[in-house]
Amino acid sequence: VMELAADAKGKARRVVIQLMPAPFSQGWVGNIRKLAAAKFWDGTSINRVQDNYVVQWGDATEKKALPERLVIVDAKDYVTPDWPGKDWIFAQADGRPDAYAAAHGFNNGWPLAQGREGLWPVHCYGMVGVGRGMSPDTGSGAELYTVIGHAPRHLDRNIALVGRVIEGIEHLSSLPRGTGPLGFYEKEEERVPINSIRRGDEITNVPVFEYLSTESTSFAAYADARANRRDPFFIKPAGGADICNIPVPVRRKAP
Repeated sequence: VMELAADAKGKARRVVIQLMPAPFSQGWVGNIRKLAAAKFWDGTSINRVQDNYVVQWGDATEKKALPERLVIVDAKDYVTPDWPGKDWIFAQADGRPDAYAAAHGFNNGWPLAQGREGLWPVHCYGMVGVGRGMSPDTGSGAELYTVIGHAPRHLDRNIALVGRVIEGIEHLSSLPRGTGPLGFYEKEEERVPINSIRRGDEITNVPVFEYLSTESTSFAAYADARANRRDPFFIKPAGGADICNIPVPVRRKAP
């Protein structure tokens, strides 16, 4: 749970991020849990807002000490190999091929792609990834970003995806764009302060969320409706939809 500094009108800004479940990206996810427990992000900032691309946050000084026992994750972990006896259901989003993979679909509420080497999460709007330097660096998890534009699927299998924003994305997507290279803020006063980032189990009264089961007939009907709009406004249904144009509905669970 990310708490940004209040906006110009004094309104609180909270961003809730759901981390990827096992078996995906667990080395980085473990690091992120350790970083949050160590309060690493307290006093850091939003440092980059690139239009139609990403919002990025972390330690702008790059001098803050990282907590101990962070693991170094290999690039092979960008992809999760098919595992024997798998019990997941890979629901195809529609009948069309994927431009970036052999297949695409949803599993337990997450958008995934599939190839010979296995499965991997995809860069849809609101997905959260790990900033890194040049390969073989894969990032520790201390520098994170979220997608705020057209899905940059070319990043799939090149950067670790570790979760998604499920509430408060408007506090990030509406920020002023950076004027420096790649959308970085050029002046310290432009950066948006991060008051804290905590694990959900460290905060009281965190809402419970639920998603529309991607293995359900309701989701199949919803995906079909996204691919074939039949309301009076539309003259010609598209007949298909990119996986990132079928966002999985997530909402607060009623008390």
